[in-house]
Amino acid sequence: MSGVSAEEIDAYLEGLEELKRATLAKLRDTIVAIVPDAEQCISYGMPAFKVGGKTIAGFAAFKNHLSYLPHSGSVISKLAREVEGYTFTKGSLHFPIDKPLPRSLVKKLLAVRMAEGFGER
Repeated sequence: MSGVSAEEIDAYLEGLEELKRATLAKLRDTIVAIVPDAEQCISYGMPAFKVGGKTIAGFAAFKNHLSYLPHSGSVISKLAREVEGYTFTKGSLHFPIDKPLPRSLVKKLLAVRMAEGFGER
C-alpha cells in the first residue's frame, strides 16, 4: 500500500515546475531518511507522512513559496529560535522555492511532532 501512496506523491511532484519539484523531492528524501517507517500518502490534497496512522509531516507548493506542514499547531512555536528568518503560520513553515530546509531543522520539526504523543525518536 505504501507503494501506491508513494506513487501519489510522485504524481504530485511531477505536476510541479522543475525547481519546486527538486526542492520538495529533497525534502521528501530528508523526511524518509529521518523516519524510514513513515507511510507516504496524500492528505488534504498534499503529500504527507504518517506513523501509526497519525500524520506527522507534509509539504506543499504554492505560487511564491513552499511549505512544510507539521500537522500540529504547536510544533513551530516550540522551535521559535530555529525558525527565525522564515515566515510561518501556526501550522506551516514557509521556505523559498530554491532553498530546501536544512536536514537539521527537519529533524527537529519531526522530533517535536513525534514527541506529541508518538514517543521519542
